[in-house]
Amino acid sequence: MSDTATPKGPIGRFLALPPDSVPKTIFVAVTLCLFASMIVSAAAVSLRPVQEANKLKDKQINILQVAGLYEPGVDITDAFGAFEPQVLELATGTFTDQFDAATFDDRAASTDPELSTALDNDPAGIGRQSNFVTVYLLRDDAGDLDKVIMPIHGYGLWSTLYGFIAVEENGNDIFGLQFYQHGETPGLGAEVDNPRWKSLWSGKKLHDGEGTLQITVAKTQTAAGPDHHIDALAGATLTSVGVDNLVKFWMGEAGYAPFLTTLQAGDF
Repeated sequence: MSDTATPKGPIGRFLALPPDSVPKTIFVAVTLCLFASMIVSAAAVSLRPVQEANKLKDKQINILQVAGLYEPGVDITDAFGAFEPQVLELATGTFTDQFDAATFDDRAASTDPELSTALDNDPAGIGRQSNFVTVYLLRDDAGDLDKVIMPIHGYGLWSTLYGFIAVEENGNDIFGLQFYQHGETPGLGAEVDNPRWKSLWSGKKLHDGEGTLQITVAKTQTAAGPDHHIDALAGATLTSVGVDNLVKFWMGEAGYAPFLTTLQAGDF
C-alpha cells in the first residue's frame, strides 16, 4: 500500500495539481480578474458623488462663460447664484412649475417617452426631444431681464455636441455660444472650442427684420448678410453643418421659437 493518500474529491484533486498546471493558471487569472473588477466597481460607486459634483460644476462654469460672467478664481456657486433657472415647456414657450428647476434633468427627460417626443423631422440628429428644458435667466441690478441662456445639442461628425446659446433680452441678438461636451476631431471639428471661433457668434442676429430665422454657419455668406453669418470651421465641413443644423433646429419652431417670440414681446 502506498504511504501517500490519493486526494479525494474535486477540491483535493485540484489542490494536488502542480502550481503551473492549466487549471490552476486559469483559476488564478479568473480570481485576479474578479478581484480587480470588484475594486473598480467599488471605486466607481464611491466616486460617483464626486463625479456628479464635478459635472455640475463644469456645467455651471460653461453657463457663466457663455454669459460672460466667468473669471478665474471666482467662487462658482456664488457666481452661479446670479442665474434664475426655469423649466420651459417648448410647445407653449412658457415656464412650468411641474418640475423643480434646480433638479430637473433635461437629458434624462429626452429619453423618457412620457416627457419627450420622437422626431420624424430631425435635422439635429437627436432622435428624441424633451418637451421641457431648463433655461437660465440673468437679470441686471434693476431686476430687468438681461440675457437668457438656453441648452442646445445635436450631432456633428462623430458625436453629439452639448452646449448653450446666450441671447439678449430682445430674443434675437446672440451674446455667445459654447459647447461643453463633444467628441469631434481635435484640431478640426473640436475647434468649436476655439475662443476665436466662439467670438464670431457675439452680436449676430437670429432673425432678420421680417422675423425669418437667418442665422447660418457656412463657408460663404448668404443673401441675409453678415449679421446672420458665422464662418464654417476650416477643414471640418460636417461638424460645421452639424452646428448649423442644431442651431437652426433649436432656434426654430420645434425648439425655442415660441419662447423667443415671448421674449421679443418683452413679457419678462
